[in-house]
Amino acid sequence: MDGIFNAAWIVPIPPFLAFLAIVLGLNRNKRGTTLVAVSAAVLSWILGWGIAFASFFAEHFGEHPIDQALYSIPTGTSEIVIGYAVDPANALMLFMVPFLVLMIFIYSSGYMTFPGHLNAAAFPEAVAQGKDPRYSRFFAYICLFATGMLGLVVSNSLLMFFIFWEIMGLCSYLLIGFWYEKPTARAAAIKAFMTTRIGDAIMLIGMMFLYIQSEPSSLRFSELFTAENLEHLAHSTANVPVIGAVPWIAVIAVLIFFGTIGKSAQFPLHVWLPDAMEGPTPVSAMIHAATMVSAGVFLLVRMFPIYEYAGEVSASALQFVAFIGGFTAIFAATIAMAQWDVKRVLAYSTISQLGYMVAAIGMGAYVAALFHLLTHAFFKALLFLGSGSVIHGMEHGFHHAHAHASHNGHGPDDHGHDDHGHDDHGHGHLVHRSDGDLNPNDPQDMRNMGGLLGRMPRTGWTFIIGGLALSGFPLITAGFWSKDEILASAWGGNHLWVFGTLAVAAFLTAFYTMRQIGLTFLGKARSAGAIHAPESVPAMTTPLILISFFAIAGGWVGIPEYFPVIGGIVPNWIEHFLEPYMEYMHLHAHHLEFTLVPLVTSLVVALGGLGLGYVIYGQGLKEGQIDPLSKLLGPIWWAWHRKYWVDEFYNATIIAFTMALSKFLALFDREWVIDALVNAIGRVALWLSSVLAAFDRIVVDGAVMGLGWLSDQAGGIARLLQDGRVQTYLLFGLLMAALWLFLNVLPLIMTLV
Repeated sequence: MDGIFNAAWIVPIPPFLAFLAIVLGLNRNKRGTTLVAVSAAVLSWILGWGIAFASFFAEHFGEHPIDQALYSIPTGTSEIVIGYAVDPANALMLFMVPFLVLMIFIYSSGYMTFPGHLNAAAFPEAVAQGKDPRYSRFFAYICLFATGMLGLVVSNSLLMFFIFWEIMGLCSYLLIGFWYEKPTARAAAIKAFMTTRIGDAIMLIGMMFLYIQSEPSSLRFSELFTAENLEHLAHSTANVPVIGAVPWIAVIAVLIFFGTIGKSAQFPLHVWLPDAMEGPTPVSAMIHAATMVSAGVFLLVRMFPIYEYAGEVSASALQFVAFIGGFTAIFAATIAMAQWDVKRVLAYSTISQLGYMVAAIGMGAYVAALFHLLTHAFFKALLFLGSGSVIHGMEHGFHHAHAHASHNGHGPDDHGHDDHGHDDHGHGHLVHRSDGDLNPNDPQDMRNMGGLLGRMPRTGWTFIIGGLALSGFPLITAGFWSKDEILASAWGGNHLWVFGTLAVAAFLTAFYTMRQIGLTFLGKARSAGAIHAPESVPAMTTPLILISFFAIAGGWVGIPEYFPVIGGIVPNWIEHFLEPYMEYMHLHAHHLEFTLVPLVTSLVVALGGLGLGYVIYGQGLKEGQIDPLSKLLGPIWWAWHRKYWVDEFYNATIIAFTMALSKFLALFDREWVIDALVNAIGRVALWLSSVLAAFDRIVVDGAVMGLGWLSDQAGGIARLLQDGRVQTYLLFGLLMAALWLFLNVLPLIMTLV
């Protein structure tokens, strides 16, 4: 049994090797790229599930988790340990992440066909193979992305966790801006990278403090979470300006939490995630469901002992976490109510659901947060992949309609433009409406959809399953059990304001989910794209069907034993699996008693939101109809649609200040101080060099040349004496002797006189 656990470090290796193989040798071979990438995902999935199931069936596994060092780096008084860990928390992640990565890889092989938004004549090989021109590059990026997430899951230290965390951040930037020809994609990539870097920088500061203040200095999880170190961090204080003395553990908890705020798109760093929709849809599924944003919550799960101890010595630290989570949950849910882009609705839904998990951590509900993290990953990946299938079908529908029209003389010309001056990829004229401008050729705008359930049944029914799970449809969906666990924890822990906030957010979630289902799949088609949309290829729909199983049954492992009628029939496996590990980590298990209020609330908000949504949107919209909710709510709906103008506020304040400061510093650099000082130093240096050059020329060169002249003159005189005559040499000798006598005898004569 230990053998399979000791292979945990291998899990990230196959996708990394696939990344290297694609970059170094398979860039032009699309089929080879697919084979290598999917095979790598299969190997990681097999190994990940092998480790996960071995831990599920191992006795007393939580009491003796695996923490193995591979090598260490000496740092003077201590050392940095690089290794891997296997425990109940990351065993659950090893069940979820490799499977979804494999599904996304398979899906991508069907999704990344030649999209048509690039010049087909420039990429004849891609057209011949029916693939995106950058197909291999895309798979290289997602292989590295998968490496980052899998490496993060098995890391045994916060340092390794952070390294893989940053690898995912890099891949997020590369994939969001994958179609960099689009200015919006480039801007979205930069926005995502810069926004998440803010959270990461603050998190890194927290890591530094944690390393310095821990005894011994370490970032290894098994050493950080010892009772002695946690007590030490809880009882040592930091002098925080304005606030005063604060326990170090609370300071560190808040600083590290900012990493989650950035990565998991919590308010106020949430603005990057909706714009990340500019990337290919499989990227959205990876970023929003299976990997990147889930990593932010998994960071809180990993560091939960810090947060629990912080809550005991400084309640405000956990209250801050709970507030951010609760506020983000309802804030993002209201925005999702008024979006038209099929993927942006899901993006704001993701932000809202992550707020649920963050609020659960803030309430100390460790099991509930991890449980919802797992179930949400399955049904949100299902929804994002389903939305990609819808977009794919709509694009093909529009292309089919335009191609058919071109045969009748009314379609696009050879350059892809039709009679109305817009191309065949959704960049056409806008129809101005009171509920937002409408591009009639936009394959992602739900107002152009409708009736797709009949055209795309596999996509439609799997999307509905995911939507019901997201809404928390009672009893049969995974989302109901994980959401109910969080609501029950809020009620049982007397966090009434969190309970109320999350309940309202749950109602809104059910409502906008049914709105999305109604606008997309129900009613009648409202565009040529919807009329002609075909079902997606099996490579795309098969993963949807497989993920659907977990969107339903994934929650059955967490049915509370106190639940009426069915409670206890299926044991609350996830709670029993995690409890020994919680004891090992010195955590307090929260055993909730049955109360009717959370259950009734879950039923009312789920069924009420779905029912009200069906009443309003169950028949879709008529062609050209304005959103009924926008008429009813007026400026409130418009505030939701414009996302509360947060981006505009940031542009007018933080970004404007940053740009103004940059311009000021540029003037400070170029004209006023830095460049002026450098130029002045340069001018002084030039003047000094000219003075020294003159000194060298006049004095130094003059002295040298003078000595040379004297030597030459002396040599000329000496040459006269070298004539070969003995008489001359004798005369010269007599003269020298006379000179010597004169010089020596004259002083003697002068003395006598």
